[in-house]
Amino acid sequence: MSPLATGLVVLALVLGGGTLATLVKAARHEARTEATFPPQGRIVTVDGHPVHAYVSGAGPDVVLIHGASGNLRDYTFDLAGRLSRHYRVIALDRPGLGYTPRLPGAEPASLEAQARLLSGAATALGAERPLVLGHSYGGAVALAWAVHVPDRLSALVLLGAASNPWEAGLSLYYRLASHPWLGPVTVALIAAWVPDRVVTDAVAEVFEPQPPPRGYAAHFGPGLALRRATLRENALQRAAIKDEIIGMVPRYDAITVPTEILHGTADRTVGLQIHSEPLARQIAHARLTRLAGVGHMPHHAEPEAVIEAVDRAAASAGLR
Repeated sequence: MSPLATGLVVLALVLGGGTLATLVKAARHEARTEATFPPQGRIVTVDGHPVHAYVSGAGPDVVLIHGASGNLRDYTFDLAGRLSRHYRVIALDRPGLGYTPRLPGAEPASLEAQARLLSGAATALGAERPLVLGHSYGGAVALAWAVHVPDRLSALVLLGAASNPWEAGLSLYYRLASHPWLGPVTVALIAAWVPDRVVTDAVAEVFEPQPPPRGYAAHFGPGLALRRATLRENALQRAAIKDEIIGMVPRYDAITVPTEILHGTADRTVGLQIHSEPLARQIAHARLTRLAGVGHMPHHAEPEAVIEAVDRAAASAGLR
């Protein structure tokens, strides 16, 4: 065998061994994470597609929709328990995140497709016209629910919601992870070799200027965000959301349900002036509450203000 051929064989063996090690390590990480942080709720089926739902409490129905890279554990840490004293709370995992699988044939699941799926899950659980609360990216899904299936909700509560177009482009990470062929390679490497503490540190940055509540990371399950399918779907959704929002903005004036908007003045993830302030003008009857000094996680920093907004929206909708 020539030196060139020998070199190519060695290179192929090294690359193959590295690929196998990465895939094995990623699979082990995912299995360990799912064993440590199993589903908290039940699985409901909508047109043959499973949706993970956590249900607690009694009273008017309130659906909770989480943000990017998240899952329903963000709500079960605190807010769901508080709300369940007076409401029937339904927290849902969005497609591709938590324990709701990606939608088949959809890359990524659009805001409308997510809204229709989660609306169907709520209906399957007996909530035909719930109050819908969405945070961050989940706020955009809640808006899509109000725009595309307006007869299947009674009120809207938005927390630091992505709602209007912005100037900045995608970060390098999202460009790589959403790329047609670099994406699968990127997410496999991350799932295999990136430790959970990287997600914990990123979560702390999202909470700024407030610190994460004590015990939040241990409850949230940072490794759930580092699974290959979750990393990939989250990146694809993030890459598509701006164009989807641009298409949805002209329809905001048709939203007629009671709408409460809460946004922290110190939010550096989803800017108040770019998103919620224009939105409060685009939905004529909406009420905007600015939370002084609060960052991107108002449901943790000011849970009572969120509950008061839910109460106001429920009362306006005739639910209480």
